[in-house]
Amino acid sequence: MATVPAGTLMQRAAAGLARRCAQLLADRFGGVYGRRVLLLIGAGSNGGDALFAGARLAARGVVVRALLLDPGRAHAEGLAALRAAGAITVDSAPAAVDLVMDGVVGIGGRGGLRPAAASVVSAAATANASDGGRPIMVAVDVPSGVDPDTGEVPGEAVTADVTVTFGCLKPGLVVGAGAVRAGLVDLVDIGLSLPEPPVLRIAAQADVRGWWPVAGRDSDKYRRGVVGVATGSSTYPGAAVLSVAGASAGPAGMVRYAGSAADYIRQRHPSAVVTGSVTGAGRVQAWVCGSGLGTDERAIGELRAVLAAPVPVCLDADALGLVMHGPVRERLAQRSAPTVVTPHDREFARLAGAPPGADRVASALGLAAQLNVTVLLKGDRTVVASPDGEVWVNPTGTAALASGGTGDVLAGLLGSLLAGGLSAVRAAVAAAYAHGMAGRAAAEDGPVTSADVAAALRSSVGVLLA
Repeated sequence: MATVPAGTLMQRAAAGLARRCAQLLADRFGGVYGRRVLLLIGAGSNGGDALFAGARLAARGVVVRALLLDPGRAHAEGLAALRAAGAITVDSAPAAVDLVMDGVVGIGGRGGLRPAAASVVSAAATANASDGGRPIMVAVDVPSGVDPDTGEVPGEAVTADVTVTFGCLKPGLVVGAGAVRAGLVDLVDIGLSLPEPPVLRIAAQADVRGWWPVAGRDSDKYRRGVVGVATGSSTYPGAAVLSVAGASAGPAGMVRYAGSAADYIRQRHPSAVVTGSVTGAGRVQAWVCGSGLGTDERAIGELRAVLAAPVPVCLDADALGLVMHGPVRERLAQRSAPTVVTPHDREFARLAGAPPGADRVASALGLAAQLNVTVLLKGDRTVVASPDGEVWVNPTGTAALASGGTGDVLAGLLGSLLAGGLSAVRAAVAAAYAHGMAGRAAAEDGPVTSADVAAALRSSVGVLLA
């Protein structure tokens, strides 16, 4: 702001916002002229962005109305520009609206919407559009009521179809409950120079494709990596089958299964080398341990043997409860090789002593530092945090993966990536990305089970690498 003329950044933001709104109107209603747009205007610059964008839309023949929630604090220049373009202000939300622009609270706001604002937002969101549906809700920079730094939604908040954000993505748009409220996020470049490193990184397909280990002409099964899988039990043999399926879809050249579900593995995965225990499995480049393992003395012994191995380890499910027991935790603390833990919220609470808070990034970072491990905190937007402070957010998550056993598939794939030579962080990020793709692919055929995700994983990896 100190290096460009006053108001330049706001005009850049308003231009991008108006352009996106015009596109939304044209895509849904077949044109822009005569469409009805309502601006919900709070105090400050966020409202100014919306007012200047509204002026641009009015100049294109859009019927623009502005509802000022605090008239005395509305952005004066933006309001003057809006009125000069022929738009008017109103005292309540009209019954007929095609698009609502949420300029109530920007990135400086904290807490939920005040009751009066929440009432106006609700009335606007339920207005009637020209095609008989509900209006398009567009948030300006961040949905009002969403914490821009954490994604927390502590009270009433806007649920946007599209969020047009400026300069950079805000953490609250990509993690936690805020990511759900943001809808489709569209970033408008307004010329900011951003510091490094970023608070968060978001995996893209190009990232994952570039990291993924690919066999060369001189590769053999051992050079590609051997992954050990210590999962399942007589009570939960399916966990073993699913985790081996996940491992088999990864880059490792061989899967060594060690456990009491050996007969099931022989039947379902004849390519796996099967043995009854970790100590009898032979040499591996990484271990996966915990899915369906149980919590008895045998399970504790297998987990201790895995943690004693000088190779990367992925701990999932039952291993996450057992690892907090005194002798096992000591073994974890003594490890020098990388360790990845893959908790959902309840498992996180057992590891950390409390569930993840509204700031899921801070929670994952705290556990990573506490245990000196890489944390893959599962969720709609899975967070991967390393002990040195690097954080990634996975964009391919889907509610379809909220089904028993899908995490077993993820753990197996993650272990295969570790065995293939990826770092703990990259293996976790790549596994979450491909796993999310498989969940989405499986959901195209109807309700999803873990077996469906396992079946879809191989082809999803093929699409990822194409």
